[in-house]
Amino acid sequence: MRLRLEKRYTKPQNEQLLIAVISFGLALLVGSIIFLIYGANPFLAYGVMFQGAFGSSLGFTEVIVKAIPLMLTGLAVAIAATMLLWNIGCEGQFVFGALGATWAALYLTPDWPSYSVLPALIICGAAAGMLWALIPAILKAHFQVSEILTTLLLNYVAIIIMDHLYFGPWRDPDGMGFPGSALFPDAAALPRFFDSRIHLGLFLAIAATIVLHILLRHSKWGFRIRVIGKGPMAAQYAGMKVNREIIRVMLISGALAGLAGMSEVAGIHLRLQEGLSVGYGYDGIIVACLAGFRPKMVPIFALVLGGLIIGGEQLQSSMHLPASIVQVLEGALLLGFLASEALLRFRLRIITSSSPSPSTNNA
Repeated sequence: MRLRLEKRYTKPQNEQLLIAVISFGLALLVGSIIFLIYGANPFLAYGVMFQGAFGSSLGFTEVIVKAIPLMLTGLAVAIAATMLLWNIGCEGQFVFGALGATWAALYLTPDWPSYSVLPALIICGAAAGMLWALIPAILKAHFQVSEILTTLLLNYVAIIIMDHLYFGPWRDPDGMGFPGSALFPDAAALPRFFDSRIHLGLFLAIAATIVLHILLRHSKWGFRIRVIGKGPMAAQYAGMKVNREIIRVMLISGALAGLAGMSEVAGIHLRLQEGLSVGYGYDGIIVACLAGFRPKMVPIFALVLGGLIIGGEQLQSSMHLPASIVQVLEGALLLGFLASEALLRFRLRIITSSSPSPSTNNA
């Protein structure tokens, strides 16, 4: 008797629902084990997290604030994955979007009319993200260099550049020695709504979700990139310009991640400073995976992950548990996604000596 892994040739119904259930089930199980290790009641801990995230209007607005960059980076990962491109560099493109917005706010637009400042920030943030995505896009399209490797490595380069700028030439001379740029002028701050920290970035993210869903599902371009993703060689033989589409999709992905960085620096921090890069680019990968790389599902899972982050902060303050538990839960979510993908694509079969072989069955 032995075990054999066989590929499933039919997809189960409600595949995406099963993936979400398995992912969250594994995350809850891992979290419960960790809570028990720390001597905490898992039910109480999860109750505190839920109450902190969704039990008050203040908590829920903060969940939305966290979800804004997660929506944009999740969309960035999702559109690239449609062509089977793995943009692991959203973190670096997020950072460059923040750099572009900071440059526009402090050095480009101080003398501009106030009505033109925000459009300039949005354009510069998106353009900076595109610039940082252009490097791996060209390397992938023309030299077949893995975008996974190049985008990941460029994340660290972007963070080093940001550190150099706010410790060096962009450092606020009136900042009492603390690293960080000068505060943005009022005209360069994204408008806030509902007497909260919810800002214009939310509406940019929602608009991007709608536009991407329409483009991917109801346009010739969307059909074209889906075809290229499923069979690039066949698409090439059919006359599709694969290299051009690789660069185009990576640029759109970089622009979305850049908008996330712009919205965070101009909507929340109002200056370039230490702690701006907290992993939104990497968290966007989890959001996109749980959403099945479908833009219309990204906002839902961005809210879920935002709730997890805010709930983790409440857990730290109320039960004195380490904030790193949130990162463990995020990792368990991603692990659950990978495990569920394997379970739904393959099945384990017990082979005995009397079991017919596949060749016998075919005969």
